[in-house]
Amino acid sequence: EHKGQPTVILAQTVKGWKLGSGFEARNATHQMKKLTKTEIKVFRDRLGLEIPDDQLEAKLPPYIRPAEGSPELQYMLERRRVLGGSLPKRTTDAKALAIPHDNPAFADLRAGSGHQPVATTMAIVRLIKDLVKDKTFGNRFVPIIPDEARTFGLDSIFPSAKIYSPKGQTYEPVDGDLLLSYRESTSGQILHEGINEAGSMASFVASGSSYATHSEHMIPIYIFYSMFGWQRTGDQMWLAADQLARGFLLGATAGRTTLNGEGLQHEDGHSLLIAATNPACVSYDPAYAFEIAHILEDGLERMYGENAEDIFYYLAIYNEPMLQPAEPQIPGLREGILKGLYRFSPAESDTGPRAQILASGMGMAWALKAQELLRSDWGVEADVWSATSWNELRREAVACDEWNMLHPDEPQRTAYVTQCLADTPGPVVCVSDWMRAVPDQIRPWVQHDYTSLGTDGFGRSDTRAALRRFFRVDAESITLAVLTQLAKSGDVKREVLAQAIGRYGL
Repeated sequence: EHKGQPTVILAQTVKGWKLGSGFEARNATHQMKKLTKTEIKVFRDRLGLEIPDDQLEAKLPPYIRPAEGSPELQYMLERRRVLGGSLPKRTTDAKALAIPHDNPAFADLRAGSGHQPVATTMAIVRLIKDLVKDKTFGNRFVPIIPDEARTFGLDSIFPSAKIYSPKGQTYEPVDGDLLLSYRESTSGQILHEGINEAGSMASFVASGSSYATHSEHMIPIYIFYSMFGWQRTGDQMWLAADQLARGFLLGATAGRTTLNGEGLQHEDGHSLLIAATNPACVSYDPAYAFEIAHILEDGLERMYGENAEDIFYYLAIYNEPMLQPAEPQIPGLREGILKGLYRFSPAESDTGPRAQILASGMGMAWALKAQELLRSDWGVEADVWSATSWNELRREAVACDEWNMLHPDEPQRTAYVTQCLADTPGPVVCVSDWMRAVPDQIRPWVQHDYTSLGTDGFGRSDTRAALRRFFRVDAESITLAVLTQLAKSGDVKREVLAQAIGRYGL
């Protein structure tokens, strides 16, 4: 009856209400799974149900449905009609977006970096900066930054996109005299959340589900220190899946050895493993900028094109500058990048001992150096493969196995990773800047002698080179791992192993 002010209603509930004295308001209610016959009769009497005692003696009490035309049934059916039907469903009239495949930003990444070393974090930031400027598409992007915008190079979009603030610029920034100073605006496009990963994920979910809540596609791109994503806010990433949110999560400074010096809290070797547990998450560990161009373009199409899927992407990106190669002319390159594996650097010769090295992210640089050491020091040839997604390789392989189990009378499917390696000689050695469990996901579908190298355990605050030696993932350790597998098969002599350990100081 109160008018003119908000009204608060305090409702006191009773666990087990109407279930009798054996249940009501007892702490043990959650552990009590069944009613006794006496308790069932009390329940019937309290609710005024017209059920004779003899029906209560049956193994299962009868199912009660209100009579046709009764007020109870009419009420329930009417509420269902108002809610849109008997089964819940998400309805949206958001129109598919025309993905800017011809935007030169994608071609720029595929062209490589020439003589300038560029980290993959910087490469993807450049791509975002150019896509935000797209006149027909750019206003859909929602860059989300929890902290360290300058670390990622995102200050380059401050002047144009500006930081959103409901009150606009209310202070003189300390870097106000710089070209790339903080610029806040009521019409800003960037969400600069401060040191607030939980708030950033809330913004990701809100903008990533706006196609349903507001019938407008928005494209959140949340970039964060990799360790502060799945580790700190993994539950909200599960929430994003539950809410059918779409968008890109960018785990920058990824891997266990690329952010040494700031303590163990920054050294991430397991986010990809956690990401693998999320059915809606499509995750990648790209090594090169041209791979990122294909992945991001495909993600835009899959999430915002004509046949939009309820998925979101996680990309592990690195802060280690390297010369970005131009996109190689390899048959089936795009398919391999998106499915998770392609041969980047074939062996130079078919003679002598052979091996296969699979690497992802920063591991590609170590693998390519190991390829050279194996050839020059030991006369061993190796193919080097870029494993852009261990998680997607496993997901596809599991799907193949399930299909085969349910269709025994039809031609059986072969996992993509099995197809790739089917005719290749020698053992398989996998390496990444992640714990071994990440590449070990594909082990059941590799029909070769198999070993993996990874960054298991806690990190150390030392040089990157020292960390990689400590974890046995550097080029020399990969070389020893390959030789060890070849020694087991008799393709090289066992005394070679001691020689390698001595030569490389392992």
